[in-house]
Amino acid sequence: MPLDTAFPTIIQGGMGVGVSGWRLARAVSTTGQLGVVSGVALDVVLARRLQQGDPGGDLRRALDAFPFPEVAERIWRRYHVPGGILPGEPYRPVPRLGLRPHSGRTELTVAANFAEVFLAREGHDGPVGVNYLEKIQLATPAAVYGAMLAGVDYVLMGAGIPSEIPGLLDALATHRPAEISVTVAGAESGRRHTVGVDPAALYGPLRPPPLKRPRLLAVVSSDVLAVYLARRPETRPDGFVVEGPVAGGHSAPPRGRLRLDEEGEPLYGPRDRVDTGRITALGLPFWLAGGQAGRRGLARALRAGATGVQVGTAFALCRESGLEETLRRRLLDAASGGTLPVRNDPGASPAGFPFKVASLPGTVADPDVYAARPRLCDMGHLRAPYLKADGEVGYRCPAEPVETYVRKNRPESDTAGRRCLCNGLVSAIGLGQRRLDGYAEPALLTLGQDLGFLRDLPGDYTAADVVAHLLHESEGGLG
Repeated sequence: MPLDTAFPTIIQGGMGVGVSGWRLARAVSTTGQLGVVSGVALDVVLARRLQQGDPGGDLRRALDAFPFPEVAERIWRRYHVPGGILPGEPYRPVPRLGLRPHSGRTELTVAANFAEVFLAREGHDGPVGVNYLEKIQLATPAAVYGAMLAGVDYVLMGAGIPSEIPGLLDALATHRPAEISVTVAGAESGRRHTVGVDPAALYGPLRPPPLKRPRLLAVVSSDVLAVYLARRPETRPDGFVVEGPVAGGHSAPPRGRLRLDEEGEPLYGPRDRVDTGRITALGLPFWLAGGQAGRRGLARALRAGATGVQVGTAFALCRESGLEETLRRRLLDAASGGTLPVRNDPGASPAGFPFKVASLPGTVADPDVYAARPRLCDMGHLRAPYLKADGEVGYRCPAEPVETYVRKNRPESDTAGRRCLCNGLVSAIGLGQRRLDGYAEPALLTLGQDLGFLRDLPGDYTAADVVAHLLHESEGGLG
């Protein structure tokens, strides 16, 4: 079966926060496959890297290319620390996501997404994508606009139903004001809350040339959702990533009543199997994800009618990964030695989706580390809007202090076992918050549950090694 050269065969999955950074995406893209940067919390990533002094000068180079120089200089003056902040010195915070407009927050989000995509695209002509979570609606319009300003080729969206994203891309391609709906718990039926971006606030009275409209790939876990999105032009994506339950990070909960096995992990059954025939019939390209890096995974996907596969975990452990290097090597050693449990925890994520937690000692997966960690968050990207008794919109997160969450009219049981993904994932890439009392934020690590591919790769491998392994296995499986 020949490969479809109109689309990439391999998608390097978007892994946040910052695990699939611009270095990894660029390494994959230079092989001709689709390298994907994570667009989650790039405002924080940019601000903290600038406070580290911008080692290597990469961010200065990206900001110099940003089409709005005055915005770039404001960000540089606000966050850049020559030589970097002192050891143990806390990072300066960034404005939190919210429904009320905030020009500084918008500028930072647009510039951060521009910079990440710009650096990923620099020096080659391979395709580059950016991955977002529909669950983090408050950041999406500004983030997408920044990525489009840098010429991103694909936008991938998971953790929800991205039905309004095609329209968002259409509007931003011509620099028109654009908005999406925001879910506000307790809001009256029919009352719409929105968040948006007005490009004119950045570029002023002179409208720049139209932007390339990127292709949208919706990340789905069922053929039912794929059929729903494809049935109308205004919601139809340009393709799908069909993700199975063993993929790393967030995964869809089982359909129907949640049942757990003896280890406390969700049980998936026949209703959770994707009918690839129904997706093929939609006439749109699709890629299979979750456990696809093993032997003959790509060959099986192609036989099922897929265009290719999306692979995350294999790239998360390669040399170009954004993981802090010591953590990456510890993960790789434990995974290669068969001593790394990865648990699909139904209660770890504040987002409410099951989340894969890699159990490495000294991280938040360690019960003692979790118990000792204060329940606080410096970012708030997973806070959910809700309507307060006075009619104003508030924000809450089941990983925040228990008494604070309960005061917001939610049961204490919601908070049991919740991990702060914001702080933990940022710490995993070496940008964890520090405090003047000596406290350093512990990391939270996630990987897919299928690690068998490691026996077919070199001991400390590169992104190019992963691509070569996948394409070679495809050729062997289709011969």
